Amino acid sequence: MNRSPFFCAVDLAERIERAEAQLMSAAAEAARLRRGDDIGFALPVAGGVATFAEDDSPFNKIAGLGFDGVPDAAALDDIERGFADRGAAVQAEVAHLADPAVGALLTDRGYRLTSFENVLGLALDDAYERGTPPGIDVRVCRDDEFDAWLDAVADGFAHPDEQGVPSHEEFPRQVLANAERDFAAAGVVHYIALRDGTVAGGGSLRVTDGVAQLTGAATAPAHRRRGVQTALLSTRLADAAAAGCDIAVVTTQPASKSQQNVQRRGFHLLYTRAILVKQVGPS
Repeated sequence: MNRSPFFCAVDLAERIERAEAQLMSAAAEAARLRRGDDIGFALPVAGGVATFAEDDSPFNKIAGLGFDGVPDAAALDDIERGFADRGAAVQAEVAHLADPAVGALLTDRGYRLTSFENVLGLALDDAYERGTPPGIDVRVCRDDEFDAWLDAVADGFAHPDEQGVPSHEEFPRQVLANAERDFAAAGVVHYIALRDGTVAGGGSLRVTDGVAQLTGAATAPAHRRRGVQTALLSTRLADAAAAGCDIAVVTTQPASKSQQNVQRRGFHLLYTRAILVKQVGPS
């Protein structure tokens, strides 16, 4: 099916970033409930959110800034103090379509550019066709399959394709396991891919306000180049379209194999996020 590229205006970027901020808030709350303590937080800030879940968690960040004014100094002071009290740096992910004053403010406060990530999108309709290569089966992961799902995904993440800008992040297996369980509690659905009956990879999907967030996918190295990623993507897109989503979004490393794969499936680059990090000491 031919799909025309679409223009990403600021209001679309705001909608996607709002969905990301909502996901981080829900995931941080899920982590708090799982742990049963008060180490985590989710602090609203200028239309975005600053979240901390636990040590080394992928949910420790500021997301969604730049679409509802510029954060004031007092709010950033509180956020930076919260991260410092937990021995963590502050990572802010800022879309290039956000208010440029945000980047200037963070730079003035000592944040340094560390990396970039690309946000790509695909317009959906309710006729998106599901397609899987022979021998590949993709379905929603059962609870008793989670460990096998995690093994395949962790194996895939541990052996990334050496193409494009490398990721600035790497997570221990237990941290990844906690994060994925928290994702599930936040409404993320896990999909398992089997190749000839063997677990070959996995992916995930969250639907909110008509936005389908493809929140990660990986294939174990032994099963690559067999259509597993194509099947995972196709199945999730078909389910998202059936759920009424009008857009699917995915985040990739710039010029990576993942970006190349989704662009081959019709995704278009919408915008880039700058990753700005500030090292903070105890207060």
